[in-house]
Amino acid sequence: MGQADTTETYLKIENVWKAFGDFFALKDISLEVNRGEFVCFLGPSGCGKTTLLRAVAGLDIQTTGAVFQDGKDISALPPSERDFGIVFQSYALFPNLTVEKNIAFGLENSGIARPDIDRRVAELLELVGLPEQAKKYPAQLSGGQQQRIALARALAMSPGLLLLDEPLSALDAKVRVHLRHEVKDLQRKLGVTTIMVTHDQEEALAMADRIVVMNHGVIEQVGTPTDVYREPVSLFVADFIGETNQLAGTADKKGKGVRIGKRRFASAGHDHADGLLVTAVIRPEDIIPHGDGARSPGAPDEISEPGNTVETTVDEMEFLGSFWRTRLSSADLGAGQIVADFSINAVRRMDIQVGGRMRIEIPSDRLKVFAAAPEPEK
Repeated sequence: MGQADTTETYLKIENVWKAFGDFFALKDISLEVNRGEFVCFLGPSGCGKTTLLRAVAGLDIQTTGAVFQDGKDISALPPSERDFGIVFQSYALFPNLTVEKNIAFGLENSGIARPDIDRRVAELLELVGLPEQAKKYPAQLSGGQQQRIALARALAMSPGLLLLDEPLSALDAKVRVHLRHEVKDLQRKLGVTTIMVTHDQEEALAMADRIVVMNHGVIEQVGTPTDVYREPVSLFVADFIGETNQLAGTADKKGKGVRIGKRRFASAGHDHADGLLVTAVIRPEDIIPHGDGARSPGAPDEISEPGNTVETTVDEMEFLGSFWRTRLSSADLGAGQIVADFSINAVRRMDIQVGGRMRIEIPSDRLKVFAAAPEPEK
């Protein structure tokens, strides 16, 4: 089965609220998921992502609002009457049943003939790469193997919707990275519409067609991994996904700049009034090194935006394998440091060293400006 057409809406969530007593875990959530799409609900603990998944599954029915699957209103249906397979963080395999019996469990309860069940189980074991494990019990498998069996069981009934509730978070880092590629490849092969809950930004960026970033029961942003990483719509999204430098400043020049410390910088467009307290955000990898003066060996020949350069001192350098993370300070930028990631080749060519001086360029289109976060209540 090839890649599914993802232009047709398959799951529609309309104005969903979920209250637990006086606390609203979901606040007016509306979202459309296309057929065959892989969508990640991403956010910190308590943001509402698991509550939303459980509302879709009917495990915690919404207080108000509606859920439609494949054009059918399923808002009030119990889980048993909804068309989905689910995989939990804890695997939830039956310890007293063999692998093949675990996978066959739902099939056996649906009245399917034994030869068809056996054929389907063999097919699924082959699909998840574990055909030789059929007679083993869950305790005899590794965590990664157990999670693959849980996935096979969820797919046994050929559901229209696959729900994954932090399915990889109980695994160690190396297995998690390997399995996320396998899960994504399997989803592409089957073309099954999939929603995954995760708090792991790297996982979401690697696996999702679109990411739904949630915070305090609302959706902050919906977009492709590239969109939410490169074009965050709020300070929360910029801060939550990836590394950022956050520089206190004031809006300047009617949406074309920002004043930080003693300097004014051109920035990406914004609609903040002049003088408003803002937070300017730049990712470490977006900072361009120009070395110690214009004639530094290996430095870029041209400075694209002279007004957005600043002289800095290299305070610290940390080797992270594929790049150097440097911490820079500048009297022009006020107190604190700015973090910049430079390639190994750039560090070597330009002879960047702790204690050295270097000029950096902050590209205006990568310098995002957001309203300053309110002070936390004391």
